[in-house]
Amino acid sequence: MKRKSLACTALSAALVLCVGAARAQDGPPPAPDAMMRGGPGGPGGPGGPFGDHVELMGFEGLHGGKVVKGAPFSATASTETTQTLQDGTAIHRTTTSNLYRDSQGRSRNEVTLSGFGPLQASGKPHTMVSIADPVAGAHYMLDADHKIAHMMVMRQRGTPTAAQEQEFEQRMQARLQKEEASGAVKKESLGTQTINGVVAEGTRITRTIAAGQIGNDKPIQIVFERWYSPDLQVVVKSVRTDPRFGTTTYTLNNVQRTEPAASLFTVPPEYTVQQGGPGRAGRGMRMPPSDAPAPQ
Repeated sequence: MKRKSLACTALSAALVLCVGAARAQDGPPPAPDAMMRGGPGGPGGPGGPFGDHVELMGFEGLHGGKVVKGAPFSATASTETTQTLQDGTAIHRTTTSNLYRDSQGRSRNEVTLSGFGPLQASGKPHTMVSIADPVAGAHYMLDADHKIAHMMVMRQRGTPTAAQEQEFEQRMQARLQKEEASGAVKKESLGTQTINGVVAEGTRITRTIAAGQIGNDKPIQIVFERWYSPDLQVVVKSVRTDPRFGTTTYTLNNVQRTEPAASLFTVPPEYTVQQGGPGRAGRGMRMPPSDAPAPQ
């Protein structure tokens, strides 16, 4: 039971980091190539609490750094990872999630995990729910077993100036050009494609780890494809193929462009709100009225 609790705490923390990365400001998230190379899910090595990228746990859909307003939707998402070991043993893991976002930029992510790590011993899937509410300036992790909502204050950052944005873009482009010139990275546009009813722009990045760089006697190629919707400002599909970790495919399905129910973005009244993330001591309190001021 203790191992299961620790696993759930680690997974909950990962969910907060990925879904709760939104900053309280308008505007599109970083360009897909920047997210692929510098953020969760980018090529180059494992990144999650179990040594895998966040796509493994279904977090691809709603992280990206900025609040998106005026583009509400509901969808389901699936993530499948397949890895084949040298002796022929196949490891297959599947994660499903439900994603919601309203016109105000509030988002909800319900991730269901099963079949790996300490969770496998229980024989039951585990669902984690995260609510990111830039209107109230808070993130919530819902613990359905104990009816507790772990609340974390959303840290607002100042909107970058045009000069800062330009400087950042120039640094990113210079880094990419340097890597492309060295042959370590190759970037290709895949054009536009409609995936599950959503128009998306595709990009493929191939990263080569040169022989000897990590003790490898031959070059290793990691291929990452991402299909991004400028309209919804979400990733519709991504495929990462890495000979060290297998192939991970994330797909957004059943996209509905209607306003989700407002109740999805509020803490249920029977829950006790506790300050701080899961696993940390907090002080319990009942939910304040809906017209209460945002936390400071």
